[in-house]
Amino acid sequence: MQLNELKGNPGSKKRRMRVGRGIGSGKGKTSGRGGKGQTARTGVRINGFEGGQTPIHRRLPKRGFNNYTRHVYETVNLGDVQKAVDAGKLDAKQTVNLELLKKAGLVRKSGKEVKLLAKGALTAKVTLEVNFASEAARTAVEKSGGKLILPAA
Repeated sequence: MQLNELKGNPGSKKRRMRVGRGIGSGKGKTSGRGGKGQTARTGVRINGFEGGQTPIHRRLPKRGFNNYTRHVYETVNLGDVQKAVDAGKLDAKQTVNLELLKKAGLVRKSGKEVKLLAKGALTAKVTLEVNFASEAARTAVEKSGGKLILPAA
């Protein structure tokens, strides 16, 4: 077999329908677009248009609100911190902050604030620098001999 003898499987390549090529082609005259009007033209179909009736997005009331004072923060569990220390992703001697948590893969999103939660056990003596911490997480870090640095409120 030569390169010029290569062929696709039968039926694997289908020719596109050529429109506007006469009445006998099956897609002649209006090329499958129906009659005149907006939908017969190119590039002008208005989404949500209901033929002059008030569209549903205008009939329904506005709901809810956006809380502009809401804190968006990442949560990190003590058990995950311990796993990262055991795996060598975090150095227990360094102060663990947001940047190191991102490198270790514990903080994935582009969150700017971190909250420490007490799920799991922490045995390593770690200094953690976070924005928020639950009361149980604070006691667990101090119990393990570590230190928790929180911003002055």
